[in-house]
Amino acid sequence: MNQDSIKLIEQYYAAFNKGDMDTFLNLLTDDVIHDINQGKREVGKDAFKQFMGGMNNSYKEELVDMVIMATPDGARAAAEFVVLGEYLKTDEGLPEAKGQKYRLPAGAFFEIRDNKVARITNYYNLQDWIAQVSK
Repeated sequence: MNQDSIKLIEQYYAAFNKGDMDTFLNLLTDDVIHDINQGKREVGKDAFKQFMGGMNNSYKEELVDMVIMATPDGARAAAEFVVLGEYLKTDEGLPEAKGQKYRLPAGAFFEIRDNKVARITNYYNLQDWIAQVSK
């Protein structure tokens, strides 16, 4: 079971890196829970789609150096990676975007149900990101 979960998370991030939002969103349950880094919890695929639309509008990111782990039963997984990004359009409440590039260590935790992502919780150091784009 855990190899199936690892493969699911690999597909999830491969779709993200390709900008293939249809595949990316199809890997989620309809009632997916999304815990935004240092932010609120959103529920549902539509909310996640809207969130990703905003992200793709303001940021261009590629995730590299991926390490994925899963529990033996495959019900939970985690990923550690590095975000290589470019800040394209100012995001409300954050520094002004001027095409700044950044490199940010990050991680995510997942719950998996019926071979789909049922919860994703992302973590990264927001202060590190702010410092990088404020230079």
